[in-house]
Amino acid sequence: MKAYLVGGAVRDTLLGYPVRERDWLVIGETPESMINSGFIAVGKDFPVFLHPQTKEEYALARTERKTAQGYKGFEVYTAADVSIEEDLLRRDLTINAMALMDNGDVIDPYQGQQDLKNRIFRHVSPAFSEDPVRVLRLARFCARYQHLGFTIAAETQQLMRDMVNAGEIDALVSERVWAETEKALGEQSPAAYFQALKECGALVRIFPEIDALFGVPQVEKYHPEIDTGIHTLMVLEQAALLTDNTQVRFAALTHDLGKALTKAEILPHHYGHETAGLKPLKKLCKRLRVPRQYQKLAEQVTRYHTHSHTAFELKASTVRKFLSSLNAFKADNQLSLFLLACEADAKGRLGFETRAYPQAEYLHQAQLAGMDIDTDSLNLEKLQGKAIGDAINNLRTQKIQQFKQHFTQQD
Repeated sequence: MKAYLVGGAVRDTLLGYPVRERDWLVIGETPESMINSGFIAVGKDFPVFLHPQTKEEYALARTERKTAQGYKGFEVYTAADVSIEEDLLRRDLTINAMALMDNGDVIDPYQGQQDLKNRIFRHVSPAFSEDPVRVLRLARFCARYQHLGFTIAAETQQLMRDMVNAGEIDALVSERVWAETEKALGEQSPAAYFQALKECGALVRIFPEIDALFGVPQVEKYHPEIDTGIHTLMVLEQAALLTDNTQVRFAALTHDLGKALTKAEILPHHYGHETAGLKPLKKLCKRLRVPRQYQKLAEQVTRYHTHSHTAFELKASTVRKFLSSLNAFKADNQLSLFLLACEADAKGRLGFETRAYPQAEYLHQAQLAGMDIDTDSLNLEKLQGKAIGDAINNLRTQKIQQFKQHFTQQD
């Protein structure tokens, strides 16, 4: 059996980058011969097999022909006479169209090593335009490798624009869009994913709520970067520095969607953008079928991020209501994640990137104060219904007020 390591494993090996998974290409075999050798067939659309011991994927060499719009409109041909060069030709980027032999030699018919050296994403052939998922994948590669200096070749950038203009991108299904987006949010530079989509014109088709933020002004005193879209990507960059948690990063990305809805006569102010942002957020989440846990945190950050920023100025009763709305007094609360997103928002401004965010510790301490209550002092057995909740809330407010007074005296 002639098996070659291919794709991302070769690319990352040559880059000295961690290899996440290993895929193998098999030349000169048939489905029957693979099964007879003990491999387990798993491919639905084309012959893919699992190695009986390592469980790594082995795919038979194949060619593809476009037959319909979208990423499923392909006719696959696989046979023992398909060469390795023919198989590599159908791949998306030159840096992904290499194979590694057992002796360490690299089969590189499309100059992938040169593009790897020059840090360039370049399509292998015009067939790149036949699969709209490749636009998302390339944008995701930008998020993964931007810190290494990778850029998109001009001709590939133009090809992506042509795909968008031809409507190919509109054939993407929500599940695939979210799958690629979630992966991108987990990369080192997630903002690069959205920037790449914007530059080829795909952002307005896939994420119109985010695209609408670009060009919307903000008050320069608080936002020296002015443009809300730029601010949004800066916030996402800060979130990526603060945490690997993709839910926090998604909340950071979507926290200001309401600013795109601000009436022109009150710009650059954005009064009420927090509440206004809930509708486009829910629309985005519904369209892309974003998991509920992502949406829940994003809604909290959208609605209450300015409460966090102004925490020192809030009355104890307002802090209590605000924390209660976040379920911060429950054991399974996500206050820490909420505050990370708020900190990213505060730092995602030109010149504010390294400033401290003491509001986070303040609100954590207020949370602890509000949880440190003695319900035995309330004679709850004599209360009913709403009166029980009111009594507990009053006690929490008192505790937070005591903490606030102590904090003020220390300050």
